[in-house]
Amino acid sequence: MSDPVFLAVDLGAESGRVIAGRLVPAAADGAGADADGPTVTLEEVHRFPNGPIVVPGPDGSPSLRWDVTVLWREIETGLAKAGVRYSAEVVSVGVDTWGVDHVLLSETGELLGLPWNYRDDRTAGGFDEAFAAVPREEVFAGTGIQFLPFNSLYQLRATRRDHPELLSTAQRVLLMPDYFHRCLCGSEAVEFTNATTTQLVDPTTRDWNRGLIAKLDLPDRLFGPVVSPGTELGTLFPSLAQRTGLPESVKVVAPATHDTASAVAAIPTGSTGQADWAYISSGTWSLVGVETQGPVLGEAALAANVTNEGGVDGTSRLLKNVMGLWLVQGVRRSFARGGDELDYAELTRRAASAEGLVSLIDPDDARFLAPTDMAAEIVGYCRETGQPEPGDVAALVRCCLDSLALRYAAVLDELASLTGERPGVVHVVGGGSRNALLNQLTADACGVPVLAGPVEATALGNVLMQAKAAGAIGSLAELRAVVRRSEEVTRFDPTDDARWAEAADRLRGLSNRG
Repeated sequence: MSDPVFLAVDLGAESGRVIAGRLVPAAADGAGADADGPTVTLEEVHRFPNGPIVVPGPDGSPSLRWDVTVLWREIETGLAKAGVRYSAEVVSVGVDTWGVDHVLLSETGELLGLPWNYRDDRTAGGFDEAFAAVPREEVFAGTGIQFLPFNSLYQLRATRRDHPELLSTAQRVLLMPDYFHRCLCGSEAVEFTNATTTQLVDPTTRDWNRGLIAKLDLPDRLFGPVVSPGTELGTLFPSLAQRTGLPESVKVVAPATHDTASAVAAIPTGSTGQADWAYISSGTWSLVGVETQGPVLGEAALAANVTNEGGVDGTSRLLKNVMGLWLVQGVRRSFARGGDELDYAELTRRAASAEGLVSLIDPDDARFLAPTDMAAEIVGYCRETGQPEPGDVAALVRCCLDSLALRYAAVLDELASLTGERPGVVHVVGGGSRNALLNQLTADACGVPVLAGPVEATALGNVLMQAKAAGAIGSLAELRAVVRRSEEVTRFDPTDDARWAEAADRLRGLSNRG
């Protein structure tokens, strides 16, 4: 009998993939697979680009949206390829994406317009408007979520203000992965880990905070059932099975649908302690955090503006969002517009040859969220703060990477002050784990070893949560053991350089200015 195949649909801000994961059981005689337990292999079935599109608003002003019709076409294409390649071996399929963005559905289930992209500026001023209805302290106490202007709370309030007809018509709000699960099998459930990114979920009841929703004057009917990661949602629509060549018996399973939650589930740690290891899910965004057994609330957590997002098996993810490699992606786009096309490997190579810790930026400054020209924005920031202006692409990228490493260290200090435990190791997963320069800078800035990998942590977490739902894996600890047997990590030890302490003070001053 063939080993079971689980299909992970992994949608990121720059690209999407359909990935097949095969769980290989341990061989009884110790030959082949690891005799201590199963391993997992991944194969990319289909890859496609992703990114926001610009739709003119009523007054002609640009509106950033996601074209979910194109995304669905690509997902179906990937499923059809999987149908040809694997057919009856496929057990289930599950979708993960970024957080906060969502679709609105009518009473009959029709899509009410293209969903907004979280970088659209319609939520500017959203904090003041929301806190006029509910005090900031009450919002945090009732959700435990970091205040970010693009959280679903502020997006829905902006829709209420600018497009009241949409909310009056809408009967359901679904986050992006939940919408695609609906396209697969008709489910209208919202998976817990992604639901927490809305800033509308109670971290203790692990359900919608309906009291807060009422105070914010959002329609209660929009918010359907919240389900735990690993929940079976149904089976493929028969017509979809026919079009893709997959069996109608293929189950649709909600993994940890927030991509970071899936990535954290696949951290290859063997530690059973809490907060003695940290993670950085490194990509367009960097999610810097620790795993806890429950939310960390209170005045200190509010002051630190941390977030308590949902995890697997009852865990919480205490973390902060850092702007991440979006900075480098933006620099790359700036130079590409001038005809200088450089891939990320070349950008990193040049940055490695540039002098370090010369100029720094606060990665989380709002000016870097959606600039027209990232390179010019960084140069302007350095000029305004009295620092040397980066003169070429090498200096610009080195500025970004140095600043990210220092910001990671600052976040870990904040988290340690809340948990009372300083992590002894940092796991870096995701696409950014390929960046050896950033990994070494992170080890230097944090003063602890960095273990880089796996790159495909999100897809691994997605696939293995489906395997857990199928009964092939029994617990989160077993899931991580599968990852350890299947993937290699690269270790980066910190170097002894006193300049990092001075640079940390400089970044602290930049972050506190104004």
